[in-house]
Amino acid sequence: MRIGVIQASSQAAKNQIIYDAVSKYAPKESEVINFGCTMEENENYSYIEISILVGILLASKAVDFIVTGCSSGQGMMLACNSIPGVICGYAPTPKDAYLFAQINNGNAISLPLGEDYTWSGTENLERTIEALFSEPFGQGYPISEAERKIKDTEKLKEIRRIGQVQFEEFINVLDVSLLESIKRKKDVIQNVMVYGKKEIADLIK
Repeated sequence: MRIGVIQASSQAAKNQIIYDAVSKYAPKESEVINFGCTMEENENYSYIEISILVGILLASKAVDFIVTGCSSGQGMMLACNSIPGVICGYAPTPKDAYLFAQINNGNAISLPLGEDYTWSGTENLERTIEALFSEPFGQGYPISEAERKIKDTEKLKEIRRIGQVQFEEFINVLDVSLLESIKRKKDVIQNVMVYGKKEIADLIK
């Protein structure tokens, strides 16, 4: 499993905390890749731009799962869910992260990194990541309802596939200024070129 970490520039100070927590609790044999945004980067990326980069990473299959976030976590979640093929949960607590992984079985999670991030924020974030990866995804919850929950999740994914354009079509109609901005995130683009599907890599060259 390849797991990407990438959050909005507004929360660059939290990047290392997220990366360390994901590296600590990710399933064994997983590879965790840190795409920033870090304090050392000169370019600033909004949650809108990061959501498109999340979509590129997942559509190209350069990564299998993304841990992301912004100040509230809500904006990033909504933006990511606007991108074809991305199913992003919002996890302010360990319980939310666990339920998302077990019931919704998506491919991205958004964390609140500014709002109410008090002295206990780092501990809560670590416990949230721990809960997210505590068991294999998509087992259903509670156990007594697991079969129905799994079927409902598959129905939801099918509805999203029907209701959204293909990722290739999305990229082709994306505003040029946005496309140029995200192409400057070289670490993401280079990873897609090396590990991603050729069709998606060719689209963003």
